[in-house]
Amino acid sequence: MAGEDSREAQREESSPLLQGKENDTKICSKGDDVKAKSASVVAPPPAAEEYGWTADGLPVSHGSVIGEPIRRNQWNSGLFTCLGRNDEFCSSDLEVCLLGSVAPCVLYGTNAERLGSAPGTFSNHCLTYLGLYFVGNSLFGWNCLAPWFSYSSRSAIRRKFNLEGSFEAMNRSCGCCGSCIEDEMQREHLETTCDFVTHVLCHTCALCQEGRELRRKVLHPGFNAQSTVVVMPPREQTMARK
Repeated sequence: MAGEDSREAQREESSPLLQGKENDTKICSKGDDVKAKSASVVAPPPAAEEYGWTADGLPVSHGSVIGEPIRRNQWNSGLFTCLGRNDEFCSSDLEVCLLGSVAPCVLYGTNAERLGSAPGTFSNHCLTYLGLYFVGNSLFGWNCLAPWFSYSSRSAIRRKFNLEGSFEAMNRSCGCCGSCIEDEMQREHLETTCDFVTHVLCHTCALCQEGRELRRKVLHPGFNAQSTVVVMPPREQTMARK
């Protein structure tokens, strides 16, 4: 009996199935050891991206869809285009030129009315401009005080219609002033300063350019306030015999 037991034990040890089980247990134990070693090693942090936040895989600072600046629009007429353009607004351009030469206070009031479209805008701006006009001409001999009051309308028109400013136009033509711009806020300060200088040096031409621009893009508030009533004529009536 003892001999038979020893033979069965030798057969079990020599069985390939049992050897496979032992190999599996050895492989599992080795895998557990490898996992434990890999868990103990801290993974290195990912490399820092070169451009930071991106949109659709494109760097924002390198001309992507979001990072690309919006292109400015051009003025419909130049600063010294006194008679305007030969289009459907030709008569309106002649009116603007006449008002700018004879009554700049009225032209500035209509520009402010189209831009603000609030009740009393025309009278408030026109009378204030007229007072500064008379004080400047009386004390200094020329209209030097009104541009301090009217140049803000040029900045408002430029921002509302995303128009190219004088500083940006000069930088585009010569390319010598772009290095001094650090951010959008500084660019806006420079454009506002250029608007003020334009109104001081070329005041009448600036008012006329703004008037031509507003008449092409904004309807007069009086037209928007009036309601149009369409009256249809009665249909022809005929007497029918029974």
